[in-house]
Amino acid sequence: MSTYVLVAEDDRKQAELIRRYLVHDGYEVSVVHDGRTALREATRRPPDLLVLDWMLPGLDGLEICRRLRGASELPILMLTARSTEDDLLRGLDLGADDYMTKPFRPRELVARIRTLLRRSRPTARPATVAAAYPAAPGNRAVLTVGRLTVNAAQHQVFVHDRPVNCTPGEFRILSAMAASPDRVFTRSQLLDCLTDHGRTVSERTVDVHILNLRKKIETSPRRPQHLLTVHGIGYKLASGDHGV
Repeated sequence: MSTYVLVAEDDRKQAELIRRYLVHDGYEVSVVHDGRTALREATRRPPDLLVLDWMLPGLDGLEICRRLRGASELPILMLTARSTEDDLLRGLDLGADDYMTKPFRPRELVARIRTLLRRSRPTARPATVAAAYPAAPGNRAVLTVGRLTVNAAQHQVFVHDRPVNCTPGEFRILSAMAASPDRVFTRSQLLDCLTDHGRTVSERTVDVHILNLRKKIETSPRRPQHLLTVHGIGYKLASGDHGV
């Protein structure tokens, strides 16, 4: 069965260009041109990936992303003419998995889609990360760090037996850190959890994922006790029970 990509882009020429490149690469593609139709189609027939323009009529891309992310881990690639860091963080904070600014090269878009699809599947963990950070002694599928439990086989996270809904990117980062508690990870190392070669998205993406994870697993996200910053280096997941 072909991989199904839904493209939500109000610029019809741009949408047709994206469609042609994706079809040429072997994807099944549907195209919509407004936000309400995009949300309806993504709900009616969930795609394997959504290419989502920020400035759609009806509902903008951020609102669509927010609504979908509340109920789905669908990979979302945002497209926008906005290019400031604040815009990037805002889109990622609402659950987008990657972000491209216009104008962009269609071949790069297709390459990013391939990467997103690979990393959204449990079997797609990059070899470099898997080798450097094995899942656990004996490759256990369930990792426990303090009161945090990560079930890699079922793609589940629990804090105090409370289920935590993580995006694919958040889950991959948390899994790598849970496999090596107290180990300090650089942003570049954590970025390897998201891309094959660490070049598809910026290291700021890691910061946003860490911010979102703190909101989900910490008692006080502004004063984290478990997912800690190691200044000048990166982050670590503390093994002690600090009230997560």
